[in-house]
Amino acid sequence: MTPQTQVGETMTRFGVRLRAAMDAHGALCAGIDPHRALVESWGLAYDVSGLERFALTCVEAFAGRVAVVKPQSAFFEVFGSRGVAVLERVLTELREAGTLTILDAKRGDIGSTMAAYAEAFLGADAVAPADAITVSPFLGYESLRPAIDLAEQHGRGVFVLALTSNPEGAGVQHAVRQGRSVAGTIVDGATRDNAPARERGELGGVGLVIGATVGSAVSDLGLDLAAAATPILAPGFGAQGGTVAELDRVFGAARPQVLASSSREILGAGPDVNVLAAQARRVADSLLG
Repeated sequence: MTPQTQVGETMTRFGVRLRAAMDAHGALCAGIDPHRALVESWGLAYDVSGLERFALTCVEAFAGRVAVVKPQSAFFEVFGSRGVAVLERVLTELREAGTLTILDAKRGDIGSTMAAYAEAFLGADAVAPADAITVSPFLGYESLRPAIDLAEQHGRGVFVLALTSNPEGAGVQHAVRQGRSVAGTIVDGATRDNAPARERGELGGVGLVIGATVGSAVSDLGLDLAAAATPILAPGFGAQGGTVAELDRVFGAARPQVLASSSREILGAGPDVNVLAAQARRVADSLLG
C-alpha cells in the first residue's frame, strides 16, 4: 500500500503516511524555494518559464527519493495566477509519484476566512491539495480549528508555527501568561489534538514547526515534545546552520519525530537532475547520524 492509498472516502491518516515515508526515505523534507537568486544561479530567467523549469526539475529529482517535499507558496504566488498554476502542477505531480508534500503557506485567520483557507488547500474539492500545510496560530490556537478538523477529515495534516529561529520570534513565542509560554500553549493544543494518535502509537496529524537552530528554547520553556506525539518540522538544517548534533541537542527524546527541512544546501547543487537527486540523498543520509 503506497503512502497515498485511499481508504474509504479519506486517505490513510497523515501521521501514519508520514512515519512510513520517513522510515522508507529518511527524515528529510526537501524544499522547493524558487527565489530569484537561486533561479538565476541555475542559468534560468526569473520569469514563469524559469520558475516552471526550476520547480519541475526539483520534482523530477525529489519524487520517490525523499520523504517529503515542501514548496514555498510565496515564491510561486509572486508570479500571479501563472505561478500558482505551476505550484498546482508541482503538487499534483508529486502526489501522482506518491511523494508527500507540505505546502509552506503559513495561513492564519479566524472563522469563515480560516475555513476558506482550509478548503483551498486541504478540502475534498481543492484543485491541487497538499498532504499538509503550515499554519500560523498567533490569532490563538483555536482559530486554526477549521483547518485542523478538515485536515483530519481528509487524512491530511497541519504544521503549526511554535518556535521559529528568527530573532523577532522569541518576543512573542517566549512570552509567558499565567505561567505558560505562548509556545507552550501551542504545544499543549497539538498534544490534545494528537491524543487519539498517541493512544494508537502513531504520529498525530497536528505537527509543529520548530527551528533547527532555536538552541535551548525547547528545554528552557519546558516543552515535552516526545509526549505530544507530534511530527516536528525543523527548518534551518544545512546551509542555515542546523546540524545533526544541533538537532539532537534541541529535540532530545523527540528526535525520532523530527523531519529536518533543507532547501539551499540541496538546491545549490542544481540544475542537473541527477546531481540534485544525489545531493538530496547525501543530506538525507547525513540525518542518520
